[in-house]
Amino acid sequence: MKVIFLKDVKGKGKKGEVKNVADGYAHNFLIKQGLAVEANPTNLSALEGQKNKEKKNAVQELEQAKQLKETLEALTVELTAKSGEGGRLFGSITSKQIADKLQKDHQIKVDKRKIELNDAIRALGYTNVPVKLHPEVQATLKVHVTEQA
Repeated sequence: MKVIFLKDVKGKGKKGEVKNVADGYAHNFLIKQGLAVEANPTNLSALEGQKNKEKKNAVQELEQAKQLKETLEALTVELTAKSGEGGRLFGSITSKQIADKLQKDHQIKVDKRKIELNDAIRALGYTNVPVKLHPEVQATLKVHVTEQA
């Protein structure tokens, strides 16, 4: 019997796949547990519609990420921190602080985990910080750390 998997089933199939499985297995386990539905023309067309919708959403997300990249690369985030001699900071600037400042000053919400700061910023001046917006889109954000008065 051909079925369309609604969820991943270990060893049998992934969500959205159409596979041929034993009739008893399909009726007694997969369909009963809500893991699959019978692959009739109605369900197949619904699956196609869902796949098309997912493709459109993926394209839209990519476009939004590209627009956000252009916006971020034009910005400079200004942060202040206490510093000692030689421009060394007392403490450091973290990705959370950068994300909060972006939200506060520019109303741009970026998850702190997407800001790829290898080490926290520990010196005054300009620093280029990579921001991963999408698996295919990476922006570079300028962060300017100045001395607190």
